[in-house]
Amino acid sequence: MKKISKYLFLAAGIVFFMSACDKEDTLSTEDFQEYEPQGRTKYIITATPVGTTGIADYLLTADNVSSGSISTAGNGKEQDGSYRYYLTHKGRFFSLLYGQGNPGDVTTYRLTQEGKLVMTRFFQAETVQVLAKVQDELLLMKVPRSGNENASFYRIDALKSRVNGEKQVNIVQLAANGERAHFTWATQVGNKVFAPYMSIKGCCGDAFGTAYPDSSWIAVFSYPDLTLEKVIRDNRTSFIGNYFNNGLAVTEKGDVYGYSPASAKNGSKYTSTKPSAIVRILAGTTGFDKTYFFNVQEKSGGYHISSQMYLANNKMLLMMYDKPGAFNGNLKLAIVDVANQTFEWVKGAPAEIISTSAPYNNNTLSDDGKTAFIGLNTPSGNWIYKIDIASGTFAPGMKVEGGTITAITKMVY
Repeated sequence: MKKISKYLFLAAGIVFFMSACDKEDTLSTEDFQEYEPQGRTKYIITATPVGTTGIADYLLTADNVSSGSISTAGNGKEQDGSYRYYLTHKGRFFSLLYGQGNPGDVTTYRLTQEGKLVMTRFFQAETVQVLAKVQDELLLMKVPRSGNENASFYRIDALKSRVNGEKQVNIVQLAANGERAHFTWATQVGNKVFAPYMSIKGCCGDAFGTAYPDSSWIAVFSYPDLTLEKVIRDNRTSFIGNYFNNGLAVTEKGDVYGYSPASAKNGSKYTSTKPSAIVRILAGTTGFDKTYFFNVQEKSGGYHISSQMYLANNKMLLMMYDKPGAFNGNLKLAIVDVANQTFEWVKGAPAEIISTSAPYNNNTLSDDGKTAFIGLNTPSGNWIYKIDIASGTFAPGMKVEGGTITAITKMVY
């Protein structure tokens, strides 16, 4: 992610047209030599170069990010445009261009048996606001904030890069309160899709304002037919997630935890009266657990959750600010045990953090479940930090020179 604040305004794309490209390090799917993965790991780091125009990011690759340095200078695969978003699924790395309201380019990359990153598909895309991995597909959602009352859902075959299906959902009817449902993200839960949403006016010069600041909703859809089965409702906190930030995490046991930033607005004023908190849906159920309520705002001394990254074993990394709705300023990181409702500020992180790598597509958990990685951009430089999950301790690893870290993910080949 460029930095967290950009997800308030930007979106990514969906496939409609495909064509092969004749570029360096480009192979068609037909030419790509399939092989059985050998369990080797390659990290893909995306970084926005300093002082350039027309270049969104460079894709950098590394076998190990625990030490050393890497630079955008003369290195990596250039991603053009102003903004891009990234998703890894089924052995593919998807780079999606934000099209400024117009269709944008999408490129699909794969690793050769030698560990070389090559492009295998190039296609055009509509602008969407939600992208998630569901079964063997990408589920993408185009969610209008005003005007059109229908959100468009697209199912994309991740292996073949083609549209498998499309569904229209009336978001005004879904909200059923005179406003409209604006999905913040979507997450596969068992064989269903849970899609939290904000209730927004979508008009009147206050598109993201609401008259319902103290309620939360999750729409439950069947898959793959995407039939709305029910809406899970609660009024102990505000809406779940943030615009272009995944509010839900599914544990190894199958329990679902959702955070609220408690940052609903009406006009220019923040009007949520309930705290920034975490709520729970037990595995196999489709309703909030009324016996569980984790008041994170209280335990943190007044901070609000802006985004989260699930680590492992009920541990979640929280990005937090001391003001509601903030996406820049005094960013602090905490690790919580959502099952036991324990809270600790992380140890070893930089005193001042400008932004982090995208939490929504981070899959850097080690095989033993003990460590993960995150990119931290600071005034003195940009590093990939190693997270010791059990102790909540951060340690600097690879330094990224010449660019701001926007995402880090890993692929097995």
